[in-house]
Amino acid sequence: MVGRTGRIADDDVAEVRSRAKIEDIVGAAVALRNAGGGSLKGLCPFHDEKTPSFQVTPSKGLFYCFGCGEGGDVIAFLMKHDNITFVEAIEQLADRTGVVLRYIDGDGPRAEPGLRTKILEANQAAAEFFAGNLTGPDALEGRRFLDQRGFDRSAADHFGVGWAPRGGRDLGDRLRALGFDRSVLIKAGLVREAGWDFFQGRLLWPIRDAGHNVVGFGARRILEDDRMPAKYLNTPETPVYKKSQVLYGLDLARRAIGKKSQAVVVEGYTDVMAAHLSGIDTAVASCGTAFGEEHARTIQRLLGGDAFSGEIVFTFDGDAAGQAAAIKVFSFDRQFTTQTYVAVEPTGLDPCDLRLQQGEAAVRELVARRVPLYRFVMSNAISRFDLDRADGRLAALRAAAPLVGSIRDSSLVGAYVRELAGMIGMDVEEVRREVTRAARSGGQATGREPAPEPIARAASQTDLPWPDPHEGRLAVERGYIKLVVQRPDLLGTDWDGVSAEDFTHPAYRAVWAAAQEAAGQPFSGDWSRQIAETSESLTLRQLVVALAVEQFLHDPDRAYVAAYAAKLRLLSVTRAVADLKSRLQRTNPLTDQPAYNRMFVELLELEARRKELQQRTVGSLD
Repeated sequence: MVGRTGRIADDDVAEVRSRAKIEDIVGAAVALRNAGGGSLKGLCPFHDEKTPSFQVTPSKGLFYCFGCGEGGDVIAFLMKHDNITFVEAIEQLADRTGVVLRYIDGDGPRAEPGLRTKILEANQAAAEFFAGNLTGPDALEGRRFLDQRGFDRSAADHFGVGWAPRGGRDLGDRLRALGFDRSVLIKAGLVREAGWDFFQGRLLWPIRDAGHNVVGFGARRILEDDRMPAKYLNTPETPVYKKSQVLYGLDLARRAIGKKSQAVVVEGYTDVMAAHLSGIDTAVASCGTAFGEEHARTIQRLLGGDAFSGEIVFTFDGDAAGQAAAIKVFSFDRQFTTQTYVAVEPTGLDPCDLRLQQGEAAVRELVARRVPLYRFVMSNAISRFDLDRADGRLAALRAAAPLVGSIRDSSLVGAYVRELAGMIGMDVEEVRREVTRAARSGGQATGREPAPEPIARAASQTDLPWPDPHEGRLAVERGYIKLVVQRPDLLGTDWDGVSAEDFTHPAYRAVWAAAQEAAGQPFSGDWSRQIAETSESLTLRQLVVALAVEQFLHDPDRAYVAAYAAKLRLLSVTRAVADLKSRLQRTNPLTDQPAYNRMFVELLELEARRKELQQRTVGSLD
């Protein structure tokens, strides 16, 4: 299994599994009592129940709930309960049971055996030391800072806020007295090579991983005579702390994110505190760096559910920096299969100040007023122009068109084009031509006239984007098109109900359209060549060749093809359900009851169709 520095040795995985006592791990989360026959029983942590139906059998190392059907070994329990990956569960259990994991076949330098555990132990001791110092006379300014922002002693204790003494060597002396080696403290980023404490005279927040292990710290400048110029100072990169991956508050929000299928991304430690204390228990923040693609992948994995469930809400300041942050997130919005939103307080207050000035309900209302990310970005792009003037509208269009043109999911472009046309007040086709021009020029608006035949028919395009064969989001589309190219004899007479709208990537949609056209011609004896020759697109021809030689994991049959087609249609219907739910969410039933009722009926019909397709997707797919 792949871990932080390579693949975890199989023997170590087995050792962790044998050492971890399921009754201890489960018992830390569930109150268990003797049920006789060597079994333990308790209330299931995975669904609401009043009568215990959750059973643990220590002799077999297994758990099972007779109410909801959840079951497995100690690793499966930790993965489900803490909403973590298999690797994270292994690393967490290894830390608990004292197993030193060996990582093999990894890239880059290898951490010495046992170093991770030693660093985590040192970090935990440091966190306790810092928290204890918060009540001392040296931390008066730190306590005053917290009080001015509405955080009392219980809030500080809940989040583990602490204080780094001003002495310069207090932490190092304390940890060495506890038996920690100087080299470990340096590698943990707690002590500098010269012997000075890394953090001095600052308020600190411990940053924890999925297993509630302290992996690092974030420190804020409080004192006027602080010699470090940076307002915030974070633990340097260590074997356990990677700033591009960690999220502050994730230890508190992880389960809520998985349960509610929502993540709220704020901009600072005190914003996370304010959000959680206001009832937004899905709030997290990046640490010492801007929110990036690795953070996005972490949150996307935590959301769980099907490929299109859940939502991510970003809170940005309304100033230029906040707008720039939104545009950056929009640039890798393709990482999310969920819906992305932005919540901006009109007064410009961040969640911490908003709670302080207007109360906790205002923070909850801020998240409730979220707007789609793409709409926020487009609105900011066109807000600089005078839309009452023709030249202003044209300039606004040229500013916003590259944003829409950069969207990789072509199935969304049409809707964005129509919305942009409405926002600016221009003809839809004029907007579509400018977006097409921007997309063809690599996302940069130009003054050239559009091509005579803009994206009219997918099968006639000559500049199709090449699809990544490893992109998981497109795996079903590629698998079905591969069946169309290689095994037309197994397709249903009506193509199993598949249509062009079921393909989100233009290249796969183009191959589909070409196959439709080829099917209406006399058979030439070479089906794949017949498909390729219907189009002048070099990309399409090359893609057909690539699909024609790709192997299947096993020989497909008629049932396999039908299940694959149903899966493709299921994803299409799921996207439609997500879109309709979003529209319902933005429609006020009190002011527009007829439209709300129509959409609700349509949603019921889509859900029924989705359920039917789910029943038809039984079997393994490529």
